Amino acid sequence: MRAIDVLEEIDRVDTYKRFGRVKQVIGIMIEAEGPTSSIGDICYIYSRDFHNRKGKKIIGEVVGFKEETIIIMPYTSVNEIAPGWLVENTGESLKIKVGDALIGKVLNSLGQPLDGSNLPNMPLFSTEQEPPNPLKRPPIRESLELGIRAIDGLLTIGKGQRIGIFAGSGVGKSTLLGMIARNTKADLNVIALIGERGREVREFIERDLGEEGLRKSIIVAATSDQPALMRIKGAYTATAIAEYFRKKGLDVMLMMDSVTRIALAQREVGLAIGEPPATKGYTPSVFSMLPKLLERTGTDEYGTITGIYTVLVDGDDFNEPISDTVRGILDGHIVLDRKLANKGQYPAINILKSVSRLMNEIVSKEHRLQAERIRDLLHTYHESEDLIHIGAYKKGTSKEIDEAIRYHPKISAFLKQNIDEKITMEQTIHALNELIKG
Repeated sequence: MRAIDVLEEIDRVDTYKRFGRVKQVIGIMIEAEGPTSSIGDICYIYSRDFHNRKGKKIIGEVVGFKEETIIIMPYTSVNEIAPGWLVENTGESLKIKVGDALIGKVLNSLGQPLDGSNLPNMPLFSTEQEPPNPLKRPPIRESLELGIRAIDGLLTIGKGQRIGIFAGSGVGKSTLLGMIARNTKADLNVIALIGERGREVREFIERDLGEEGLRKSIIVAATSDQPALMRIKGAYTATAIAEYFRKKGLDVMLMMDSVTRIALAQREVGLAIGEPPATKGYTPSVFSMLPKLLERTGTDEYGTITGIYTVLVDGDDFNEPISDTVRGILDGHIVLDRKLANKGQYPAINILKSVSRLMNEIVSKEHRLQAERIRDLLHTYHESEDLIHIGAYKKGTSKEIDEAIRYHPKISAFLKQNIDEKITMEQTIHALNELIKG
């Protein structure tokens, strides 16, 4: 490049740094006059004496506009912000460091280690990514071993499939996720704990995940006390990390607990910026955000992301808006039943209410027929359960019911699994064969 061209280029560079000012704070939102911004831009908010090294810098994100006023939601508390604080727009969306050094780490929603350690220099990766082109998504043809007998045998999941775990509180969602993280054959786990109580994060790591699971996992934690935007960003950050490793050709397992709390956080943001409440108080942005987030997982031309999303069912109502929406987006659902948990069956998976939409395409014909046979036996027993328990059914009345009663203890034993019990796919298939043979 000629020297004159360089000088002309320098002349075109804007050497001014433009700031806005905080106008007012309403609830969890900050209203500022300027600077020019776009939705999703990261902003820094400085106290008046920041440049004297006595003040503070707060990070926020542009979430809306009101005429000439920009609306910013901070990633931290708004308690310390005062009118007149300076606002600087970075002109970029949130980016995080990604690389192998993250494996075994517990991160916050901004991709920073919660133990205060420093990350080495690694590439920056935007948390806002587009879902893969539908025509570039390879079909799912290969099963993924999760190490859970009930799932591998009767609800087989494929590499790149997205499935939901639906359950009320206290039925064993976190325990099941920990078992999957320890036992799965996926190359890497990315686990997002969104809206959890603070004590549950460490309990999940030490009790449910364990050292074995942590060695091949990356955890992103956003506890319930953090601002709504941090909870939402936790989901986006975890998904972005999974996408980075998928581009490296890995088979990634993304587990998110829970989608319901992400939806609640988005509702909080939506109401704060003036969205009207729609279905059961959820704002329209909730129902547009969920498919954009969930569609980012799955297969692409490089690797796979198998997504397992928990849905906290309000009052055990499996038809409430978030459950309905998520069930329609995902490739199957696993229902955890409180009645089964009360009977001592763990994991408390209700096989008759659960389905893997891709199972028939990724298992052998023999495996599929065996799974259908067990479903038939369970359905027959379930239909006659009340008569059997009160003694109204007489043996010999129905050949199908007699057979269901005979098989039921064996099927119940097949569906039960201890927390520390690791079952391979080969062992599951063998147990399935032995069960069918009687």
